[in-house]
Amino acid sequence: MNRLLPLRDRRHAGEVLARRLEQYRGRAALLVLALPRGGVPVGYEVAQALQAPLDIFVVRKLGFPGYEEYAMGAIASGGIRVMTAPAGMQVAPEVVEAIAAREQAELSRREQLYRGTHPAEPIGGRCVIVVDDGLATGSTMRAALRAIRTHRPSHLCAAVPVGAPDTCAGLRAEADAVVCAAMPEPFRAVGLWYEVFEQASDDEVRALLEQARCAFAPVVH
Repeated sequence: MNRLLPLRDRRHAGEVLARRLEQYRGRAALLVLALPRGGVPVGYEVAQALQAPLDIFVVRKLGFPGYEEYAMGAIASGGIRVMTAPAGMQVAPEVVEAIAAREQAELSRREQLYRGTHPAEPIGGRCVIVVDDGLATGSTMRAALRAIRTHRPSHLCAAVPVGAPDTCAGLRAEADAVVCAAMPEPFRAVGLWYEVFEQASDDEVRALLEQARCAFAPVVH
């Protein structure tokens, strides 16, 4: 058994992950982007430890009609769409657009719910660490990385406290760096490696983002 596991909860997972990201402390233009909801408590601890601003990056999967568990693509913050359907699996363009419109509405709702009137942190030219609470298939993280890459960050790192070894290895084609604090085998599911893995609430996400903003609010004299 990996000595890091099991993780107590997402906050503990963030503390563990932050220690693996210590080389980023003090990096110019550093930004931590958390994938809601579960990635936010992890990302909060990482951002605090690295003394970096925290923001969210929302990704919504575009599921195949009738087989929603299989992704034909994803949409992400900033109006980015990434299509990942395997060859030979075709969906009519008008169906894709209808599904994308529905998911875009939910994405916008979540961004408004979590961010309120606060603008998104700029990404271009920055050193960006993308955080989630774990990697099983990695589809959400992969879509996020591809979408964030279109904003031209100077450096892009995918970081999780626990992940499937093959998935962590596969993400190296999408990011400049991949940090998986623990890669147990057999993996099976993210939640198995946490003592407490309750769903993060919208209220928790909003509260952590507000705390992070306060930590980096400019001092007015």
